Amino acid sequence: MVRHRFGEFSRQQKVFVILIGIVLVCVGMYAWFGSNKGTKVKVKHARPLVKVQTLVRQDMMRHIDLSGQTVADANIPLAPKYTGRITAVYVDLGDHVTAGQVLLVQDTSDVDISIQQNAASAQAASADAREASATYNANYVKARNNYELEAAKYERNQYLYSIGAISQDTLDSVRQEYETTKAAFEVLENQAAGGTAASVASKQFTAEKQAHATEALEQQRADLVLRAPRDGVIGYRDAEVGAIAQANKQLLSLVDNRHLNVDCTIAESDAAILQTGMQVKVTIDALGRDVPGTIVYVSPAMDSSSKTYQVRIELDTTAVSADAEDTSLGAADLAIKAGLYAHTAIDILQRRNTLYVPKSAVLSKNGKTVVFVVDEEGRTHEREVRIGLMNNESEEILEGLSEGDTVVLNNQDKLGEGTKVEIDTSADADAAKDGDGEA
Repeated sequence: MVRHRFGEFSRQQKVFVILIGIVLVCVGMYAWFGSNKGTKVKVKHARPLVKVQTLVRQDMMRHIDLSGQTVADANIPLAPKYTGRITAVYVDLGDHVTAGQVLLVQDTSDVDISIQQNAASAQAASADAREASATYNANYVKARNNYELEAAKYERNQYLYSIGAISQDTLDSVRQEYETTKAAFEVLENQAAGGTAASVASKQFTAEKQAHATEALEQQRADLVLRAPRDGVIGYRDAEVGAIAQANKQLLSLVDNRHLNVDCTIAESDAAILQTGMQVKVTIDALGRDVPGTIVYVSPAMDSSSKTYQVRIELDTTAVSADAEDTSLGAADLAIKAGLYAHTAIDILQRRNTLYVPKSAVLSKNGKTVVFVVDEEGRTHEREVRIGLMNNESEEILEGLSEGDTVVLNNQDKLGEGTKVEIDTSADADAAKDGDGEA
């Protein structure tokens, strides 16, 4: 009926009714909000929610992660010693070679000719030395005989002169012949003062020089034949028959991966703990396998550029081949190659039966090292502590805490002396606490 009557209203009456309705709605809203204007909102002050850990004495371990790449026992670049044309190449990429095997040959024709020429010169020089020796020996014998003969003649003439049988002029003539033969003999004798006459030794040295020159050419010829310095696999080849090989430019490389290592870098604090001889299990992701290894080297000095220490782990590659039959891969497929990413971890005992807390529990406050503990009533108290050994996760407590104390691990910025806290007993908190217990 109201709808019927509203429909009978004039347009002005309809507008008036609508305006009245709007005014009534506004008045009602004002009254509602005005009545709640002085109402106070009560805020509940919640206690800080903290994670805690109860201290117990246990072994403190240091966890060290090591990662690096596999490194071959040797990766040797091979280059010719002399420039020359390549006449033969006997290996390809991936070929297995043995020590001493011929890999590549350069043209030796020019060196062969030089060797023949020097060999002939050496033989000629040796012949000259023998001739000089024979000539010297003959001249020496002749000079000695002449000297001995003139010495005896001069001695006889001295006697004849003493008895007046010869004149002074005759004696002087004989003496002159004697001195001449004596001088000639002494020249030859003085040449042999060192055991061999100088003229002969000169010829012999010339012959030896020619012989050494021939040996040098023969060594040069040997160097034109490139041989494998050890067993291994050809890992690089840039050599073709007919090409000119430049001296000292790499043509081949020899990789010996019978023994493989993993080179890692570690921080100073870890280097002080790691020792050679430690056994580890190295994971090689590309193979999806663990390989036994032994730490064989820890660098004695820090690298000045990286500020790290180097560690080398020697892999026991025989273990990979030994159980290859237990997988779907063959032994050849499981061969470890150089350059593969590898990683391992090692837990080292730092201290037996000691107290330690997670690093998150330790604070530096006003020059002091402190932690918060929770008493039986759930209130926190600040304790000053003295720190001992440390690692990436935990710090040893030497003084200030006792076994059985409950230590706060987080939200310390909301705590003070006597603050009432709520203990986080969620599964995540328990898991975190368990994880912190294994430093």
